[in-house]
Amino acid sequence: MKKITILGSTGSIGISTLSIIQKNRNLFKVVALVANTNISTMLQQCELFSPDWAAMRDEKSAHILSKKLKHRKIKTQVLFGEKDICILASLQETDQVISAIVGVAGLLPTLSAIYAGKTILLANKESLITCGHLFMKAIASSGAKIIPIDSEHNAIFQVLPLDIQKNLGVASLKKNNIKNLILTASGGPFYKFSSSDLSGVTPDQACSHPNWFMGKKISVDSATMMNKGLEYAEARWLFNASGSEIKILIHPESIVHSMVQYCDGSLLAQLSVPDIRISISYAMSWPDRIHTEVNFLSLSQINNLSFFEPDFVQFPCLKLAIDSFSQGQSAMIVLNAVNEVAVSAFLNSRISFTEIYEINIEILMSSCFSEPDCIQDILEIDRKARILAQKKVLSLVV
Repeated sequence: MKKITILGSTGSIGISTLSIIQKNRNLFKVVALVANTNISTMLQQCELFSPDWAAMRDEKSAHILSKKLKHRKIKTQVLFGEKDICILASLQETDQVISAIVGVAGLLPTLSAIYAGKTILLANKESLITCGHLFMKAIASSGAKIIPIDSEHNAIFQVLPLDIQKNLGVASLKKNNIKNLILTASGGPFYKFSSSDLSGVTPDQACSHPNWFMGKKISVDSATMMNKGLEYAEARWLFNASGSEIKILIHPESIVHSMVQYCDGSLLAQLSVPDIRISISYAMSWPDRIHTEVNFLSLSQINNLSFFEPDFVQFPCLKLAIDSFSQGQSAMIVLNAVNEVAVSAFLNSRISFTEIYEINIEILMSSCFSEPDCIQDILEIDRKARILAQKKVLSLVV
């Protein structure tokens, strides 16, 4: 039985993970749950799974949760704050840590799990986008393992040779006879729009993803295709890939989740209905597979599978992310931070959709930071970049 800690248990990844555990209680046990401030959902999760530990982001939320648990005679011990969350991420008894805290708040807990030598099921993009070099170096020295949960990276992972699966970030693609990794992208809701049409789109339109049900921020990133650019950066670190070894194709149907092209011309792909539980269950059960309640893909009911190259003029954020990776780690930290501020401003109707890119490139081009040597450097670059982005948003609003 694998013992699980979930960082971000009340988010969509955490809830999906717990739904898998609920159907496979003979295979998995919940040791600890970590959440932001969603007390009601955390209370329900503690009732259902009786974890030894639970942690909330702040003391007030933890105090309320603790009182409610005692009232219901649930023995889960409640902690709070970043320090305690990092402790739960590195518990000796835990086998797997689900890293699903959104944003830079997930960096230190994920790093704690790495230093503790855990198997990390990674959904927190920022861990590799902002800390790729640091994290992969820590994984190599600690003996920790990393398995991606994102559907695209998980799809690639599923069709890679076992030697690469066991040595992510280190094993050579070329030595394993791999020519290319192909990341697929849905294109979001606007892949048929012209560049001129994009300036007037609304937050509701941007959040209406045609295939996936996702949070607002990631939905906007999908609409700008920034999300695919960030996934490109993740893939570079995860699979030890050069820029020439990664291709991106728009695939509106979201059935082929990614592909691996081998040197003999074979193209191996992972296909399924768009449901994140497939990726999560494979990561949790690897190297085995378990039954899920996900609908099976029926090829006879699919009328078309289409693929085409992304248009960098239509989706400049995608090109910006790819170029930023080549500039270095500090550029990716800045881009990730500024994009979060810009997307938030768009969702609050303070800037237009196309101004997301304008803010991203202006701050990226005008700022200059040294390459980070430690996690504190990374957090400081992130902090300063957000301040610059917030000032830019204010200037546009005025």
